Amino acid sequence: MTYSELFSTEAVQLALLALAVIFALSVHRLVWRIVLRFMSGHDGLIWRTARRLQRPFRLVLVILAVGIALPLLELPGLWEQRLEHAARALLIVFVGWSALIFTDVLTGRAISRTSLEEEDYGARTTATQLNVLQKVSKIMIILLTAGVVLSTFEGVRSFGLSLFASAGAAGLVLGFAARPVLANLIAGIQIALTQPIRLNDVVIVEGEWGWIEEIRATYVVIRIWDLRRMVVPLAHFIEKPFQNWTRESSQIIGGTNWHLDYTAPVPEMRKKLREICEQSEYFDGKVCVLQVIDTAQDTIEIRALMSARNSPRAWELRCEVREKMIDWLQRAHPHALPRRRAEVTGPVETRMARPAPAANEARAKSA
Repeated sequence: MTYSELFSTEAVQLALLALAVIFALSVHRLVWRIVLRFMSGHDGLIWRTARRLQRPFRLVLVILAVGIALPLLELPGLWEQRLEHAARALLIVFVGWSALIFTDVLTGRAISRTSLEEEDYGARTTATQLNVLQKVSKIMIILLTAGVVLSTFEGVRSFGLSLFASAGAAGLVLGFAARPVLANLIAGIQIALTQPIRLNDVVIVEGEWGWIEEIRATYVVIRIWDLRRMVVPLAHFIEKPFQNWTRESSQIIGGTNWHLDYTAPVPEMRKKLREICEQSEYFDGKVCVLQVIDTAQDTIEIRALMSARNSPRAWELRCEVREKMIDWLQRAHPHALPRRRAEVTGPVETRMARPAPAANEARAKSA
């Protein structure tokens, strides 16, 4: 058997192609070890990007090995066409994969440099825009990559081109089933531009009070005050009303009410409220008022308003004022606590002279 005959069999050709792939994987492993040795002490953007690109780099080396080996081999025409088509599709996947990684790394670095403190509204606005941009961009890249890959297959070319068009327009509806997803994607873009909510905003949605913890491409995660998580579609914040307690400022006024007797010392309560607020670490020194807001048959309703820097501190301040005011009233003015009064009418002598039931029974027995 001659040399050409030995290497012309299909099994041998495929074995040589497999050797080319193994060689590419070995080169990747060697290069990665060199990268680890030179960059093991670094923790910057380049190192994080290199770690994320490890698998795409392995894929592109395999594609290059197959592309170089195919012209040198004598594979049947069908095998060669299929392998060339697979290499083209994988190369497109590599480009999309790398774009995803670069988008994720760059936006993640920008977000990590921004402050998410409640008082830093500019930084939270920037972080929210970057967060939504990151999620929407990744979905667009995935759609674009999938459309290009599908367009390389003759049988699904029309479907791939329609998917490609939807990714380019970023808003065309792909049938009734895809409408909710695209509606949330468009809502995400609107939220990034108009900023009705931001990361760490304090909101009330569907009667639940909490913080905006995550803004995803199609939904928002709200951390409820008792550490539950509420998942809300992005379209909800565009289509339905909700409360945002930190839209312009985190400062908030909290209130607490008491139902007290008509003899309650209102002027002294005002002084005591001021004293409690000034001694509290949660009071911001701006609003501290006490008012009689309602009267009922047996009691009056008194309300105290106090301001704090943010809603969690306002809650603590309300609880502290309520507790200390009740304690002070119990000690200094117990008569001010709610009580019920009953008025008994009729001559006192008649009531005193009327014999008790037990006395009547004793007289009856003795008789």
